[in-house]
Amino acid sequence: MRIFHKAGAVSALAIACALTAQPALAQDRGDDFDGPYIQIVGGLSTQNNDGGDTLVFDTDGDGSYNDTVRTQTGSNAFSPGFCNGLAYGSTPGDGCRSDRDKLEYGARVGYDKRMGNFVVGALVEGMKSEAKDATTGFSTTPASYAIERQLDYAVSVRGRAGYTPGGGALFYATGGASLAKIDHTFTTTNTANAFDPQRNGAHVWGWQVGGGAEVMLTDNISMGLEYLYNRYHDYKYNVEVSQGSAPASNPFLLDSGTTRIKASDGNFDYHSLRATVGFRF
Repeated sequence: MRIFHKAGAVSALAIACALTAQPALAQDRGDDFDGPYIQIVGGLSTQNNDGGDTLVFDTDGDGSYNDTVRTQTGSNAFSPGFCNGLAYGSTPGDGCRSDRDKLEYGARVGYDKRMGNFVVGALVEGMKSEAKDATTGFSTTPASYAIERQLDYAVSVRGRAGYTPGGGALFYATGGASLAKIDHTFTTTNTANAFDPQRNGAHVWGWQVGGGAEVMLTDNISMGLEYLYNRYHDYKYNVEVSQGSAPASNPFLLDSGTTRIKASDGNFDYHSLRATVGFRF
């Protein structure tokens, strides 16, 4: 799978960092990784293979997205199916663009406390990602309906704990909580109904866990590599479908006069592969 290949690449780079640090490990560096620091962070956001994602519907207004949008004859109006990505046209045959793995970047401030060869600390981080995740549904009209989301920004607080063999290099695990603003975009080729997005740009909570390696290049400047798994509970955004210029026999209207649409996956999760450059005070 794609993520295992990339995780392997991170491991190889971490080993390279360790080898680079060997000259520094030749002597005990008792002041390394002890005190405050700042870092800039950049890397790649890569997403899971969300092949089973669909759109889900609330046609009766009870708040549960477990209904089927049906035509007047009772058939499933979304029988053409769904795709993991952004549709190129109105039918499945037009194809879908895959989710986009893109750059992420940000900065952090932190504090470490060294106790012998062990290090514990905490950090506050602000990040932005350009990666995009989308899900599309196709109706029998024919028409396509797509919900796409992107992380506008995230503010995270994480702890970390690691081991340094005499200073010079630190190998650590990290994890904590994160608050993110996620932006959504709804697109459709349906020009008859009216569509009203709800709760766009809402703030949602999530968590992060991972690990990395950091090497001191000088007494104050460090470089590092890091992997994080990120998950945000993205359940607030939905799109309300009303009549517009469509006839009363429109499938979205038959049950209660309106229908709400959501993406089936209530979690926005992705992998971060990062490099860091820092200054320690």
